[in-house]
Amino acid sequence: MTQAQVRFDARYLENSPAPAAATQVAATGHGFWHSGHRPTLIAAFLYFDLAFMVWVLLGPLAPIIAGDLALSPAQKGLMVAVPTLAGAVLRLVNGVLVDRIGPKTTGAIGQIIVMSGLASAWAFGVHSFGATLALGVVLGFAGASFAVALPLASRWYPPEHQGKAMGIAGMGNSGTVFAALFAPLLAKAFGWNAVLGLAVIPLAIVFVLYTALAKDAPNPPAPKRLPAYLAVLKQADAWWFMLFYGVTFGGFVGLAASLPIYFTDRFALSPVSAGYCTAACVFIGSLVRPLGGAVADRIGGIATLTLVYAVATALLVAISTNPASLGLALAVFLLVMATLGFGNGAVFQLVPQRFRAEIGVMTGLVGFGGGVGGFYLASSLGFARQLTGSTSPGFLIFAGLAAAALVGLLSVKARWRATWGAALAGVRI
Repeated sequence: MTQAQVRFDARYLENSPAPAAATQVAATGHGFWHSGHRPTLIAAFLYFDLAFMVWVLLGPLAPIIAGDLALSPAQKGLMVAVPTLAGAVLRLVNGVLVDRIGPKTTGAIGQIIVMSGLASAWAFGVHSFGATLALGVVLGFAGASFAVALPLASRWYPPEHQGKAMGIAGMGNSGTVFAALFAPLLAKAFGWNAVLGLAVIPLAIVFVLYTALAKDAPNPPAPKRLPAYLAVLKQADAWWFMLFYGVTFGGFVGLAASLPIYFTDRFALSPVSAGYCTAACVFIGSLVRPLGGAVADRIGGIATLTLVYAVATALLVAISTNPASLGLALAVFLLVMATLGFGNGAVFQLVPQRFRAEIGVMTGLVGFGGGVGGFYLASSLGFARQLTGSTSPGFLIFAGLAAAALVGLLSVKARWRATWGAALAGVRI
């Protein structure tokens, strides 16, 4: 190892203080379930799960809302994409707040804003395209939960268990399943505006549980001056992680929001049937997220992501050919969502290893990249269909982004393993 690499490793270790819980684990050799704070992990999962449910709520309702408000394909795409973009921007804000006031308080504030916004939309109604965009901005606060739930859980666990801890907390993106399953059914029974008010009920229950169970980890990183939070952007690795998550998570959430529209437009399914198909795709993508983290813990995040991006590229190209039957299209979407979900867990096996001292702001930045990727995919599918009559160009360009991520990963892996990766004893990257 060169002298420069030694200096890099020493600086990395110096700036990466392990939480007290993690130090104790290293000394006692306890396994994963005894290495952190289980009530906080459960609270992080529940909060993330319900937040994701309402974040993508406009997706399953989009076919119904579009009919009532006479929206064009491009407007439908923007309607379901705006919550994703708002969530991406607000993740940056939450990333800073997590490091300054703690993840538990930050999460509580976000939950109150979302519940208040949904209750107001239910009480006063949503009567125009502009109003749907305003509601989408409010729902972005739910999407910003990503930058809270993951550091809330991560700070309790040592490096060798980061993939599993982040995977379990991150599996809260399974909340999109509930939106896809129940929103169309409730809309059919009570009207789509009533769904906005009904969503407040489970959110309130989880808010109470979150307040009782969640606890900030001891020895958090010391708050920095605001400009210091963006100092990580001077490091190329931060940008690489934003790209990598922009493909895996961006693809996942972009499809979660867009598939109800895709299935109703292409195969003339009812909103309820389209919701069932979407729920199946989202469920498999959420289910394998912790598996992706666990595999990355075992063989390394780099090797795991190499496979993910290669497979995702091929599957997205296949989707762009417009499968002729519903069964074939559903099978390919199930595979691509599983692949992207697996990749989500793998990305966040790597992020805490590289930026442990800056995990709050890095979670916000990487989450921002994921949200931007989701906004691009969801909006591009709507614009592509309006301009060309087909969603194929949107899928094909996103396949190109997946290929670019693969090339980028292969270009940095040797440097990562020789520098910060070499400083991690007993941890595979």
